[in-house]
Amino acid sequence: MPQANEAIGTVFQSKTEGFNRDRPGCDQDSGGFINAIFKCAGFSPSINGTKMQDHNHATSVTPQRQIRASYDKATIRVYQAFSDVIADAALEKGTFTSPPFKMERMTWIKPSFLWMMYRAGWGFKDAGQKRILAIDISRAGFEWALEHGCLSHADESMSKEEWTAKKETSPVRIQWDPERDLLLRPQPYRAIQIGLGNEAVEMYVHKWIVRIVDVTPLAHSIHALLTQEKFEEAMRMLPEERVYLSAFHSS
Repeated sequence: MPQANEAIGTVFQSKTEGFNRDRPGCDQDSGGFINAIFKCAGFSPSINGTKMQDHNHATSVTPQRQIRASYDKATIRVYQAFSDVIADAALEKGTFTSPPFKMERMTWIKPSFLWMMYRAGWGFKDAGQKRILAIDISRAGFEWALEHGCLSHADESMSKEEWTAKKETSPVRIQWDPERDLLLRPQPYRAIQIGLGNEAVEMYVHKWIVRIVDVTPLAHSIHALLTQEKFEEAMRMLPEERVYLSAFHSS
């Protein structure tokens, strides 16, 4: 099974055959392979009547750093990708067990389904990320992680010395990476990743996790629709994610 981007590219390849690559507006470098295909073919996929965002030209009112997730009053859903052996053990026990899960390593949780799909290639990237798990954790635990988090990289909010000191004592890393759209293209706004280490991992495994669900079949189903150019059907299958407001992060 090909990786996600390769598979989508194969489906759309026929749309580029016969097109003059010197035509104005058909520069592949300006928007990537898939964007160039859409532009040259005169095709702009539409989801429920709304054009899919072209991140190279569109403006967005979405804040650069905003937490978006599936959640209810008690829990919030995050995603991780693992090998069969780790996923099967977690599903059997209802939490991660060591071994095979390595408690001594930082583990990264991601509230964004599409960013997880980008990272794991819809579950086809490699054997270590072939199983996509949705983990519902307590909102109290999620809030604790935000409260005790330190950015992975220093920014203008604090000096390099302040950042270094905080990083050395923090059990949690916060990282913001470009959010992805349905075709896994980067967006102008970011999705949060949270790295849990030391006592944060212990609390995650033993206190925060409420349930674990295998959503690999969902990922594969959406990917299959994309390879068939059934964009609206694929979009309807995406998990609903809403803006998540936290006392420890202002969107």
